[in-house]
Amino acid sequence: MTIYTSLVHQIFILLYIFTQLFHISTATTIGICYGRVANNLPQPTAAVNLINSNGISSIRLFNPVPESLIPFSGTGIQLTIGVPNEELPTIAGGTPATANDWLQANIFAHVSADQIRYLVVGNEVFLKDPFYTPHIIPAIINLHQALQNLGLSDKIKISSAQAASILSNSFPPSSSSFDPNILPDLTHLLQFLRDTSSPLMVNVYPYFSYINNPQLVSLDSALFRPGNVLNDQGLVYDNLFDQTIDAFIYAMEKEGFGGIPVVVTETGWPTAGGDVASGENALAYNGNVVKRSLNNVGTPKRPGIGVEVFLFDLFDENEKMGNEFEKHFGIFGVDGVKSYDLNFH
Repeated sequence: MTIYTSLVHQIFILLYIFTQLFHISTATTIGICYGRVANNLPQPTAAVNLINSNGISSIRLFNPVPESLIPFSGTGIQLTIGVPNEELPTIAGGTPATANDWLQANIFAHVSADQIRYLVVGNEVFLKDPFYTPHIIPAIINLHQALQNLGLSDKIKISSAQAASILSNSFPPSSSSFDPNILPDLTHLLQFLRDTSSPLMVNVYPYFSYINNPQLVSLDSALFRPGNVLNDQGLVYDNLFDQTIDAFIYAMEKEGFGGIPVVVTETGWPTAGGDVASGENALAYNGNVVKRSLNNVGTPKRPGIGVEVFLFDLFDENEKMGNEFEKHFGIFGVDGVKSYDLNFH
């Protein structure tokens, strides 16, 4: 038994070393959200050409609209595709066969399964669109079973994008906890994510944190500038992005779900339309997010493990509702020229 135990221990050590070397040698994926709430966007074919010419290899689409999907077919670009909130009741109320029919008609009829990285089932449902909350888990289970039946459940991972506000407390990160009102449903989601080795997907906007509470939130911390340091149980934080990611990790651990990876399905900074919204600040923020992901910097809680991110947004969206700055997250102008000199590599 002693020899067997020692051998198993050595195998685990070798696996850990291999994992660390893999993270060091493999750059984390940088994706971009391709939102289309606008009336002046270039044709999808032109948008795909722009994406390709800038070496962007991962895109998030909020809706599986055929005219947006078809130009991606055969490009090799990995796609993260949203299952819209309004589709959830039908998928949840059916069977895996219903879910398969939905997948075939809305996605696989237009693009190969080889190009699909994630399905994002619902966006910010638990707190912002709670009518659909009862449908999230049943829809996810039916879609997962459909993918299993197709032999695709290991290739295509399923999750649901959450707003940062599902945390009732996020400061300091080690004291973070989830909103107790959504915990029953969230726990079912976390159980699924752990069972299927899928990530928790979160939308993270330090910009919102700053403008909603400028007396308490440092702009320097939001923009990765030096000078604002938080020491939390021996871990040192110098930016709000890391604090937010680790807040989710601590909150999951509190509920018994340590080890679930975190993918940031939206993050960005506006170039106009609001306080501290500018191209300079957008470059400072997004540039640091990209650099840290590509270099697998990780967070103080999970150092050396790069955070996969989707920058918001490919273009400005002039028909978005809400504050004026909501329309100005575009990294590219509709003419295809970068709004600021962001490097994706």
